[in-house]
Amino acid sequence: MELDNTTYNDLSVFQHEEEFSIFHRLCFTRTSQGRDWLLKYFSNPFSDLKPIQDTQQVLKSIIANIDQWPNEISNGTLMVIEKFYDSNVDAIPNANVVHALTYKLFNGGDFSLVRYSISHFSDFMKGMNRLVQLLDKEDAPLMIRTFLRRAADLMNKPILIQLRERERGKEFSWKETLHYGGYIRDQFRHAAFELITIYSRIDAWYSMAVAVQKMGLCFPEFINQEEPVIDAQQLYHILLHTPTPYDVRLNQDNNFLFLTGANMAGKSTFIKAVGSTVFLAHLGMGVPARSMRLTLFDGLLSNINVVDNIIKGESYFFNEVQRIKNTIIKINDGRKWLVLIDELFKGTNVQDAMKCSSTVIKGLIKIKSSLFILSTHLYEIGEELKQYPNITFRFFETTVKDDQLEFSYQLCEGISNDRLGYLILKREKVVDLLEKL
Repeated sequence: MELDNTTYNDLSVFQHEEEFSIFHRLCFTRTSQGRDWLLKYFSNPFSDLKPIQDTQQVLKSIIANIDQWPNEISNGTLMVIEKFYDSNVDAIPNANVVHALTYKLFNGGDFSLVRYSISHFSDFMKGMNRLVQLLDKEDAPLMIRTFLRRAADLMNKPILIQLRERERGKEFSWKETLHYGGYIRDQFRHAAFELITIYSRIDAWYSMAVAVQKMGLCFPEFINQEEPVIDAQQLYHILLHTPTPYDVRLNQDNNFLFLTGANMAGKSTFIKAVGSTVFLAHLGMGVPARSMRLTLFDGLLSNINVVDNIIKGESYFFNEVQRIKNTIIKINDGRKWLVLIDELFKGTNVQDAMKCSSTVIKGLIKIKSSLFILSTHLYEIGEELKQYPNITFRFFETTVKDDQLEFSYQLCEGISNDRLGYLILKREKVVDLLEKL
C-alpha cells in the first residue's frame, strides 16, 4: 500500500517522542536487529493480499507458542557476535595444547575475546535450534518454515551441534576456545550473518505477535472485491489508553463521510484512528477493533497537518491547495484509495473556505473507487451536499453545563452546528484578562 511521508507523519506512525509513535507503541523486539526489520515492515505495507494473509498466519503461529519462546538470544548476544567478526583479533591457530598455551600467553586479549564470544555463539545456536523445534511444524505457515529450514540447514554441522548442546555457562578450555573460535571466525562468517538476519526477521514478527496479544488486537478479514469497503465495529485509536470506540462503515454507495463537530470533540482522533487501523491491517497485523472487514487498498493519503514553508515563501493556504491538487492527481487512476482530510482550507477566510471546500467535495465524490473521510467546521456547506446519496453525515456532540464543555466522543448522525470558540475563550479566562487591560 502506498503512503507518502506526509501521511506517515499525519498518522504518527513514526515520531521522535515515543508516546506519540505507533511504531514505538507496538515495538516489542528483543534485539536492535529485530527492531530494524520491524521498521522495514512498517515502512513497506503490503500491496497484495497473499503476504498479508501469510503474515497473519505467522503471527498466529507465534502467539500459539509465545509462552515457550526461547530466552537464550538477547540483544547482547547478537552484539557480541557482530563485534567478534568486526574485531581485529590475530589469526586463531589450530587447536592443540601448544598452540592454545602460546595464543593465550602472547595474545591474551584476543584469547579472552574469542572465549567470551563463543559462549554467546553457543547461546545463539541454542536459541535458534529451539525456534526451529518450536515453529517448524507441518501446519506452520510456509513463509516462516522457509526461513526456519534454511536456519536448520546452516546449523546442521557436527561442530555446531556440539556447541549448541554444550551445558550453558560451562567455561571453555583453552583448546576448545581455539577449536570453536577458529571454525566460527574462519568458516562460518557468512552463515552466521545469514542466521542473524533470519532471527531478526522472526524477532520482528515476534514483536508484532506480542503487540497483538498484549493489546487484545483482532485480525481483520480482507474481502477480495473491486469495490472499496471498510466495515469495523468498536474501532479505536491505538495510542489512546482509554479510547472511545467507533463503528465505521464505508462502501461504494456511501464512500464519503462528512464529519462535523466542535474543537476537541474528537474529529481528528477519529480520522487518525481509521487511517492508522487500515495501515496496520496492510502490515498483516492485528488491529484495534472488535472486528473488521475491509478490501485491499492501493494507497492511503492524508491532509491533516499541513504547514506553511517560510523558506520558499509559501503560505499555509497555498500548501493546502497543493496537497489537494496532488491528491486529486494521484487518486484519479481507478485504484482504491483511502483519503483523509481534516479541516480543509483553514488558511483562508470563512467565505472563501466554504466555496473552495464545496467545490473540492463535489469533485471528489465523483471518484467512486476510493473512500473519503473529511472533517470541517463549515457545517453550512452540509445542506447543499445532502443531494448527493453517497455522502454520509456524522458529527461529534458537545454539551455545555455551567460554562463547562462535556465531550461524549460518540459519533451521531447528522451535522453539528456547535459554535464554542468564544465559550472556550471565556472559560480559559482570556476574556477576563483582556477586560483588565
